[in-house]
Amino acid sequence: MTATATSVDEPEQLEPQAPPVSRGARWVRRLVPAAVAALSGVLLYASFPPRTLWWLALPAFAVFGWTLRGRTWKTALGHGYLFGLGFLLPLLVWTGVEVGSGPWLALVVVEAVYIALVGVGVAAVSRLPAWPLWAAAVWTAGEAARARVPFGGFPWGKVAFGQADGVFLPLAAVGGTPVLGFAVVLCGFGLYEVVRLVLDRRGGGVVRRTAAAAALLSVAVPVVGALAARSLVSDKAEDGTATVAVIQGNVPRAGLEFNAQRRAVLDHHVRETERLAAEVKAGKVPQPDFVLWPENSSDIDPFANADARAVIDEAAKAIGAPISVGGVVERDGKLYNEQILWDPAKGPVDTYDKRQVQPFGEYLPLRSLLGAINKNWTSMVRQDFSRGTKAGVFTLDGTKVGLATCYEAAFDWAVRDTVTDGAQMISVPSNNATFDRSEMTYQQLAMSRVRAVEHSRTVTVPVTSGVSAVIMPDGKITQRTGMFVADSLVQKVPLRSSETPATRLGILPELVLVLVAAGGLGWAVASAVRGRRGSGV
Repeated sequence: MTATATSVDEPEQLEPQAPPVSRGARWVRRLVPAAVAALSGVLLYASFPPRTLWWLALPAFAVFGWTLRGRTWKTALGHGYLFGLGFLLPLLVWTGVEVGSGPWLALVVVEAVYIALVGVGVAAVSRLPAWPLWAAAVWTAGEAARARVPFGGFPWGKVAFGQADGVFLPLAAVGGTPVLGFAVVLCGFGLYEVVRLVLDRRGGGVVRRTAAAAALLSVAVPVVGALAARSLVSDKAEDGTATVAVIQGNVPRAGLEFNAQRRAVLDHHVRETERLAAEVKAGKVPQPDFVLWPENSSDIDPFANADARAVIDEAAKAIGAPISVGGVVERDGKLYNEQILWDPAKGPVDTYDKRQVQPFGEYLPLRSLLGAINKNWTSMVRQDFSRGTKAGVFTLDGTKVGLATCYEAAFDWAVRDTVTDGAQMISVPSNNATFDRSEMTYQQLAMSRVRAVEHSRTVTVPVTSGVSAVIMPDGKITQRTGMFVADSLVQKVPLRSSETPATRLGILPELVLVLVAAGGLGWAVASAVRGRRGSGV
């Protein structure tokens, strides 16, 4: 019998060890994803107006997903914050055009915290099956929070507002801005997951069919859903038509002192209305049924100043139609940003007071604290504006026109309740003179285009200094002005009374997506706890 043995003197065979990673290499591994996170935020910014590169939102979220998937919460927090800075710093630069970089930077620093927390949530759910679904819901939940707190919220920069030219736009009619934004983010995260699985497959890894199917559906379902939702978009006149005139009177100067010269802004709008009246009498343009002036088009209170009342009366009589006039009025010691329905025969007959007033612009939160830090801040907002309490719907020559004044166009509820109160079309009177030639006016115009599709209504945007526009219910701009020019737009527009699913459902789609996000986060936390118990940690 023969035996085989190993000599005790034979050296033990050791597996080769990987060379140690240098400190520089470790820093590169950390810094590259961080830099990419910031750049993907810039990419998302580039998808917003005035550019028509809406599709850039997809690679932006695909790359963002790469920087977050499987990361620790601390790393995800940092990457999310960098993404937020890359996105919001250029998007909101207009907020510092006239007041300096301090308020702009402060706003971005605070708003980016929401996106940082979203980054943590996305990283947590990225370990779940079909993670793009949960991650997109987490993003939507973050937007919902940002639109409500603090100080009434700041929804500017919702993903939906960058999609006015995109294929996903019809989804606004399905579930409003939450569903539209969710679809874009889902498609972006799904795009990354498809690429990741393809690379794993090529590298010899095993890809489960369920994972591949979930990734493909994340990309396909939003696109197919958007194509199917096109049937909800219609320009058909259901209640006849109305001939509307939009007046852009321009301002004597841009910036915070646009109305420093008494009655100058009002006189500009009176002059442009009277010029239009002359063209109507000459047969060059049709007689409008009603006229829409911008926010702050009367720079002095027409209820307190007889000369302002007189010139508005003259303009209304000259054009022979009721005018919606924007003014700052004082009543019972309170200031209101008000739209006034001015009849050519009866004078002022109805009013709408802006309900969502702008913090730090129309009222100053924490006034005593800010005054102690910098008295210049309190001097810029000497008296807070009071809020209105009722939805604004004017009946203008038989047409019900919903009013969402400037900043209100960013808030879902402020536009929707004008439609549920019977508005057959919507007007968004605005004043962008304090933001010079920045991108702000184009960003706001895109919001109005999304609102047109969301509620299937014609939307007019009368602005003091531009860009004013007429938008059809399909979101297309049919007429627009330039910036800082006096001009008028006259057009016959369709009136509609049917409600889209988004109008009928209201907050429900957003609530469902928030609950989906909560469910995904709960699942992720429970899985992590079970994993720790299983490993004996």
